[in-house]
Amino acid sequence: MSSGSSQKNLPLREIPGGYGLPFFGPIKDRYDFFYNLGIDEYFRTRMEKYKSTVFRCNMPPGPFMAKDSKVIALVDAVSFPILFDVSKVEKRDIFQGTYMASTKFTGGYRVCSFLDPSEPKHAILKGLFISTMAKLHNRFLPLFSSIADDMFAQIEDEMSKKGESNYNDINDVKAFEFLFRLYCNDVKPSDTKLGTGAAKSVTTWLLPQIAPVTSFGFSWLPNFVEDLLMHTFPIPFFLVKCKYNKMYDAFYHNLGPLLDDAEKAGLKRDEACHNFVFFVCFNSYAAFKFFLPELLKHVGSAGEALHRQLAAEIRGAVELEGGKITLNALNNMPLTESAIWEALRIEPPIRYQYAKAKQDITIQSHDASYLIKKGETIFGFQPFATKDPKIFENPETYIPDRFVGDGKKLIQYVYWSNAKGTDIPGANDKQCLGREMIILLSRLFLAKLFLRYDTFTVEVSKYLFSYTVTFKSLTKVTSFA
Repeated sequence: MSSGSSQKNLPLREIPGGYGLPFFGPIKDRYDFFYNLGIDEYFRTRMEKYKSTVFRCNMPPGPFMAKDSKVIALVDAVSFPILFDVSKVEKRDIFQGTYMASTKFTGGYRVCSFLDPSEPKHAILKGLFISTMAKLHNRFLPLFSSIADDMFAQIEDEMSKKGESNYNDINDVKAFEFLFRLYCNDVKPSDTKLGTGAAKSVTTWLLPQIAPVTSFGFSWLPNFVEDLLMHTFPIPFFLVKCKYNKMYDAFYHNLGPLLDDAEKAGLKRDEACHNFVFFVCFNSYAAFKFFLPELLKHVGSAGEALHRQLAAEIRGAVELEGGKITLNALNNMPLTESAIWEALRIEPPIRYQYAKAKQDITIQSHDASYLIKKGETIFGFQPFATKDPKIFENPETYIPDRFVGDGKKLIQYVYWSNAKGTDIPGANDKQCLGREMIILLSRLFLAKLFLRYDTFTVEVSKYLFSYTVTFKSLTKVTSFA
């Protein structure tokens, strides 16, 4: 591992790359991105061609959905953090990239994720979320623990009937149940207008918003058909309006005290509710939906030797707490925590970061300086930044104990939450507020898993930004009661 550049006396280099012909260049790059090369190769070939980790390129969706697809791409760990410096970059309306979905998807409001910290309402909304998370913090462990028990019971029941169990389907339902009950006074989504299809309603609402930067990869669907349907024109809101209205009504009638807090902070109840819907269903639910399967993929594929190590650590920490999974027990599981950080590093659930330069900025990679002009769009491809070979040894390999002991110093380079891994979210930055909850509950998830089973096997297939994980075997605990 290298400590990175000295950040001194690096030569100033013109940013290489280009955008091709107007209109046709962005479309060609879009086809390369999704179909001809694939996402990773799209960036890797440019790195090799330009011999640089900073270069110009187009980012989807391009015509006709985005007015300007031109970006300056950053794919190393040293240049990447400029995207977090809100004194130098602007985050206004750039949460989804070079395009922005219609505000009809969020009740006509620009919700917090699309606001720049310089906008007064940003601090009010993010402050509300911070205070809400603090208020609900003591409910995280008992509620998630109870839901995890139900989830594993369902998985076991499905395996006894079919010989295998699709984890994603159960995880989607249980993840949304946890989040809805957490914020909505322990009301189950199935007891609202959302009914038993709540998670599917949320996914249906999510897909039109992420479709412009997504490929389903269906072999039976011609590329040009998918490109026309998903990347050329926005999917209209009216197709999911009914689903969203049910989501909004369910939250509005059950958030109760949280909307009272919002009013005290100077917000209208409906604006606050639309923000809570987005925060819970986009920011938080999407993280659980995509990351927990990725975590299972890596831990499952690592094999029985790792499982035995994790089981011994988890059971030892819980035994010291009288057999209870307490916060102190979770904080005494260094290998478990490292295994989670390593999964976040190797395949971060948030893959793309965007910002616009507020001023002329000089940035540095490992070996050169570059001038970014005011108004230019900066894009960060996070999976390459967090697998920077000049920071991480064997960067493509999942090494579960990478962040144990002195390795904890490397957490700062795991940028998965729109900040350095060691940063704490505040009202005036754009760091994801759910980061602490995701890491805490991922530890609890693994703890519940290895208190129940000695080892397991999974079958994994790629799907969208994440994976479909199927349990093929579960070996129940034989050495711990």
